[in-house]
Amino acid sequence: MTVSKPNLEITSQTDDIVDWEPPMPPTDLIFDDGEPLESNRHRIAMNVLIRSLQQAWADRNDFYTGGNMFIYYSSTQARNNDFRGPDFFAVLNVDGTTSRQGWVVWEENGRYPDVIVELMSPSTARVDKVTKKEIYQQIFRTPDYFVYDPFDRNSLQGWHLDANQNYQPLTSNERGWLWCQRLNLWLGTWEGTVDRETAIWLRFYDSDGNLVPLPEEAAQAQADAAQAQADAAQAQADAAQAQAERLAARLRELGENPDAE
Repeated sequence: MTVSKPNLEITSQTDDIVDWEPPMPPTDLIFDDGEPLESNRHRIAMNVLIRSLQQAWADRNDFYTGGNMFIYYSSTQARNNDFRGPDFFAVLNVDGTTSRQGWVVWEENGRYPDVIVELMSPSTARVDKVTKKEIYQQIFRTPDYFVYDPFDRNSLQGWHLDANQNYQPLTSNERGWLWCQRLNLWLGTWEGTVDRETAIWLRFYDSDGNLVPLPEEAAQAQADAAQAQADAAQAQADAAQAQAERLAARLRELGENPDAE
């Protein structure tokens, strides 16, 4: 009889299925391609966003923010060296105390950034507004995406994922700011000097319209407030002293000794 051969094939196929394991994700990941940011202003602009968000949420450990570091989201991408390194990104509801060289999605329970900002230049604008935007919408599903050129004060644009998982452009308020829903903060421009460079920087503002400070700005504001409090206390003491001296002078005019017990 010849019925045993098919049974052997089935057994062999079953054994193959039992023995099969999914391929492991790569472990030899590259976290530095040696490519610098577009300019020193781009570097400062990136750090301004990272450091100000860290300052705003200094009492929280449930978020991670980084910049110009690779995000790995698939083995194919890793094998092809298809690097994706947003200039600024934030991920919410994760352990923010963990040290990371990059953001590896399969090591982060499948979590992608909640917010991404790309700092454009004329040479990267099309990639940032078309190619990366499609990736962040279709693969990352990043709810809030923004682009800004630190050399062009009118370049700020943003999108938010709608219920159909498609990016819809954000409308600015009367100040030209865009609302970042995931961070519950505004993104808008601010003119000033940071790290000895004066420019129109992209900054965070709270829901009341107050500028979110950098750590050194917060420290300076705290020092100024302490100095103002000390000055007010000294002024009050000086006023009390002056009043006491006037009273003493009046008593002397009346023939009284103000120093008498």
